[in-house]
Amino acid sequence: MNTIQTPSFLKKGSRIGITAPSFGCTIEPYITRFKDAVRQFEALGYNFKIGQTVYKNDGLGISTDPKVAAQELVDFYCDPSLDLVISAGGGELMCETLSHIDFERIKKSPAKWFMGYSDNTNFIFPLVTSCGVKAIYGSNISGFGKPWEEPEIQTLELLQGKSKTVCGYKLFQRPEDGTEAKAANPLSPYVLTQEKILKIYPETLGNKESLTFDGVMVGGCLDVLAGLSGTRFDNVKEFNKQHDKVVWVLEACDLSPMGIRRALWQLKEAGWFQKASGFIIGRPLAAWGQDMMGVNQYNAVTGILGPLGMPIVMDADVGHISPDMPLVMGAQALVEIKDGNIFCNFDL
Repeated sequence: MNTIQTPSFLKKGSRIGITAPSFGCTIEPYITRFKDAVRQFEALGYNFKIGQTVYKNDGLGISTDPKVAAQELVDFYCDPSLDLVISAGGGELMCETLSHIDFERIKKSPAKWFMGYSDNTNFIFPLVTSCGVKAIYGSNISGFGKPWEEPEIQTLELLQGKSKTVCGYKLFQRPEDGTEAKAANPLSPYVLTQEKILKIYPETLGNKESLTFDGVMVGGCLDVLAGLSGTRFDNVKEFNKQHDKVVWVLEACDLSPMGIRRALWQLKEAGWFQKASGFIIGRPLAAWGQDMMGVNQYNAVTGILGPLGMPIVMDADVGHISPDMPLVMGAQALVEIKDGNIFCNFDL
């Protein structure tokens, strides 16, 4: 039985906190998108508390001093007036913020939704594996600063408790197209031109009419997870003792194909995947379409994870190549691959 806590769902009038434990919203297009995201949520009846870190840009690789960023994050998470905390952005060095987060205080606080992705894996992963609270691996606040499409609508329905299922999308956006579109118009919608084709391993599983696997969902940005392995924030050994099956969600940002392979080797050798029932691998940003001495985005994964004998679904709608599904980390999930798409059904 999954004992990971489910926070209360949003309702009209709920208050949302925005804080910046990684990057803030101090340059374009993030300033404009942040303001538009707040406007759209307010139009739906939600209220906001905006942290001072959101407007700061005096840190090294993060919004501000790591101690200040950590204190605001903990204060917001433990604030009884807030029902949801959304990260202002991703970034590079939130690991330094992590060093100062008071998880004992968080454990004593009522469960609350936190949402973000990328560098925010530094908070979401220990929140699930050590504190036993579900969280949303989904867009940072600027992701809602645009005309809302399927991912944004699915996210709100999850947070409201109106839906317990998310599914992937038919098309995706080349990173360069998204960058150019936002340069011309910060509030640009997705530029969806590429057909999403899931890669299934072993290939024999892809020939089935439907492929399913289930377990407690956990994971995040591989760049971050590899850094957490072996630190005091690595509670995976105990987490695995508590759960019979684990669905691992992994996506990479800056890692090359070689970097992906090394990171997966590290986590595998650390025993992280002992309870794995299947893997969802997002489209990798830096490694997309790259080949390094015969290592590419696919065999970087299958060469390490393949021998475990579990289903591996690659090029899923997760991570840094938009659009991406909102996923409930810590939830019991039934994953189904059918008709070329991916469906995640959560027990909330």
